Amino acid sequence: MKEIELLAPAGSYEKAKIAFLYGADAVYAGTSSLSLRTRADMENDDLEKTIKYAHSIGKKVYVTLNIFAWDEKYDEIIEMAKKLEELKPDGIIAADGGVIEVIKQYAPSVKINVSTQANVVSLHSANFWYKNGAKRMIMAREINKEQLKYIMENKPDGMEIEIFVHGAICFAYSGRCFLSDFLSCRSANLGDCAQSCRWSYNLYAEEKNNPGGFMPIEINEYGTSIFSSKDLCLIKEIPEIIEMGIDSLKIEGRLKTEYYLASVINAYRNAIDDYKKDPENYDYNLYLKELEKVKTRGLTTFYFNERNNKDIQEYSGKQYNENYEFGGKIIDNCEDDLAIIEIKNKLSVGDVLEIIVPNKIKAEEFKIEKLYDVETNEEIQEISPGVKGQKVKMKLPIKCEKNWIIRRKK
Repeated sequence: MKEIELLAPAGSYEKAKIAFLYGADAVYAGTSSLSLRTRADMENDDLEKTIKYAHSIGKKVYVTLNIFAWDEKYDEIIEMAKKLEELKPDGIIAADGGVIEVIKQYAPSVKINVSTQANVVSLHSANFWYKNGAKRMIMAREINKEQLKYIMENKPDGMEIEIFVHGAICFAYSGRCFLSDFLSCRSANLGDCAQSCRWSYNLYAEEKNNPGGFMPIEINEYGTSIFSSKDLCLIKEIPEIIEMGIDSLKIEGRLKTEYYLASVINAYRNAIDDYKKDPENYDYNLYLKELEKVKTRGLTTFYFNERNNKDIQEYSGKQYNENYEFGGKIIDNCEDDLAIIEIKNKLSVGDVLEIIVPNKIKAEEFKIEKLYDVETNEEIQEISPGVKGQKVKMKLPIKCEKNWIIRRKK
């Protein structure tokens, strides 16, 4: 079978390391001012560290320059393109034709990946960008599998195709939204989306017999998050996608936690590898069970299987998992078979935890028998993350490595 790339988000250097540890072949990252995630904690120094680290372990990094830029941004974009020509990432993700022209001029040796923001939904559109210097097309999320098959069967040999397989879906067409800018003066197209589609809204109707008077439309069982979408999940469709010959499978989420990254990347890594080893016995439920431990909204296949799919809205706006949460991250091992854990939520003796083991779909479950203070080595009954980086010692049931992630059963 053709090699297929698992591409993960990296909102910081530390998150990039987690992504690679749990099976990503590549990550995408960008600086806060020139990508569509201004709150991602990745600045120039971290970006350089990420590229060097990835290349040292045989992995790839794609850098996002995917804003729709005003003219006053171009001096900065030109300087970044020159910098990237020196750093040699494995590709630059862009959507704006002007930005792409800058990349071609100032970073000629770096491959251009056309962002999903460019709304590529056809072979004709893909061919246009290919003729203008782009090598990879990140397809719009609105495309379905029949359209993808047609493109795969008819595209030039040198053209690569990337699709999203998991993560948040924007209410607007492939993320090209102006609602946030209109309501809060924060432009999604410049990386500062306020996620207005996740807000709750009250609807009012003008009363027929009272011109100028408005009455509220009653809230029903669906709530009022009328623009909020479910999250994309194509874990069941992995066999079809692999057989199509898609080049790269992309996970959304540069602002998500290390716990989210470990859980989702590990599930898709195992799904891809298991299918390639034994196609006849692929059981997506194994991987879906893991994904549901971290999901914050309902899951949907969006338009991949059916253009008329109506099961895409998350009317409650839910962003909370009732059963599991981020427990902590292993930051070191010490004597007496104890590990030092950086905690992310309250831990108590008796809690049930799960270690997310890289390249293994079944998590290692255990109960906390004892907790120890890092400084005094005295036993404690519980610990809360009062400050960032709060640590605790505990005994783990298996030998674990640094940066492995632990989840807590609620």
